[in-house]
Amino acid sequence: MLPILGALVLQAAYGAVDLLVVGRFGTTSGLSAVSTGSQVLNLVTFVITQFAMGITVLIARYIGEKKPQYIGALIGGATIIFAIVSAVLFVVMIGFAQPIAVLMQAPQEAVELTSSYVRICGGGIFFIVAYNLLAAIFRGLGDSKSPLLFVAVACVVNIAGDLILVAGLHLDAAGAAIATVTAQAVSVVFALFLLVKRE
Repeated sequence: MLPILGALVLQAAYGAVDLLVVGRFGTTSGLSAVSTGSQVLNLVTFVITQFAMGITVLIARYIGEKKPQYIGALIGGATIIFAIVSAVLFVVMIGFAQPIAVLMQAPQEAVELTSSYVRICGGGIFFIVAYNLLAAIFRGLGDSKSPLLFVAVACVVNIAGDLILVAGLHLDAAGAAIATVTAQAVSVVFALFLLVKRE
């Protein structure tokens, strides 16, 4: 239970780290953009995590029932479904970033920056969805510690990215979004490497 809780807390901390760094080194509009944009990202992440929990339950059930031959088909089907969900989210978050920013009641002066944050995160939505699917697979196989390790590595990458892109290069909200997506990408590569290694 504790590794799962820890992973969820760390994943939610992405937005908090972005807020801290942008609040210290960015603009007021950038801070507002990250605050609003991270709410959108947290909502998407929460929904994806809940769907992925179903994969965890099914894998664990098949292992418990001594039917491991069904796990491959389950993972294959889940990959297709989550790829479709990712594609839909990609289109919505990139194509409708500005209406989403307005809908989330971003201040007028921060609408453009919020749109940029949502658009960049939408561009990396495949990594965000892939991480949650991979974490669900590991947990279903009885390994809840590896997903915690993945997200811990991602948090370190996110903090370093925020400091480089926001504090160093002054990219404001866009820099925070790029750091978040890059961190998720690193966690996905790390998870895939470990999954392949474990066959």
